[in-house]
Amino acid sequence: MTTAAKLIRGKQVVTKFCFFSEFRLAVVQLQVSNLKTDNLSRARRLVKEAAEQGGKVVLLPECFNSPYGTSFFPTYAESIPGESTQVLSEAARENKVYLVGGSIPEEEGGKLYNSCMVFGPDGEMILKHRKIHLFDINVPGKICFQESETLSPGNSLSTFDTPFCKVGVGICYDMRFAELAQLYSRRGCQLLVYPGAFNMTTGPAHWELLQRARAVDNQVYVATASPARDETASYVAWGHSTVVNPWGEVISKAGAEETIIYADIDLQYLAEIRQQIPISSQRRHDLYAVTALPE
Repeated sequence: MTTAAKLIRGKQVVTKFCFFSEFRLAVVQLQVSNLKTDNLSRARRLVKEAAEQGGKVVLLPECFNSPYGTSFFPTYAESIPGESTQVLSEAARENKVYLVGGSIPEEEGGKLYNSCMVFGPDGEMILKHRKIHLFDINVPGKICFQESETLSPGNSLSTFDTPFCKVGVGICYDMRFAELAQLYSRRGCQLLVYPGAFNMTTGPAHWELLQRARAVDNQVYVATASPARDETASYVAWGHSTVVNPWGEVISKAGAEETIIYADIDLQYLAEIRQQIPISSQRRHDLYAVTALPE
């Protein structure tokens, strides 16, 4: 058992979590259109379906409310709270789930961010993660993309507690940075979630590889949620939302179409893996270290 404290009307209230060894994770691979209201409606319907199938933690994809692209971010950006977060809050509360709301373009103070909000079963927002590493790449002859043309980076590591386990949050390109995952693991995370939208170049090359690497490196479960593939879009997502276990095995994987995948997260199995190969206690802290700077 662990505890979490929050302020309600100026008073500190301590919430107790009774941890369970297993829970069902649901990953929604959403077909994203140019119509925000349609995206929100479909996301809400699929969250409900995921909960009806036993999902206790539900994960949505990156930019689930808008097409992905620098030309779309300013048009679809919202303040938080706003239209999209209202829908997420209601979906979490109505279905009594922890809802990792993929990401949306966020506007604050004249800047745009790629932001993921997490809502508890009571509908309260418990976390906002702004994408730390912006997707600025150039693969000659294949893809050139510069998120920094419109977006600003976030500056915080983001974790949240559930009655099941602690969860670390990254967005898409964040997954390429092994240090972030290692810091999350050291902070007690047993599940890492990455809403993402890898493309048709980086997707087949690195999407699954990176997830399996982060899972094995840190002995954690890793889950990714991609938009479904739309061949007519200006940015075509790879799809293939995935869940990987701490042994590096893919235990659930989508194709390219809109769907929901499920994985039963077994924390006892995770504990056994960590006991069998005790890398945490065998690290040579006298020779090297990965540390987070004060936020």
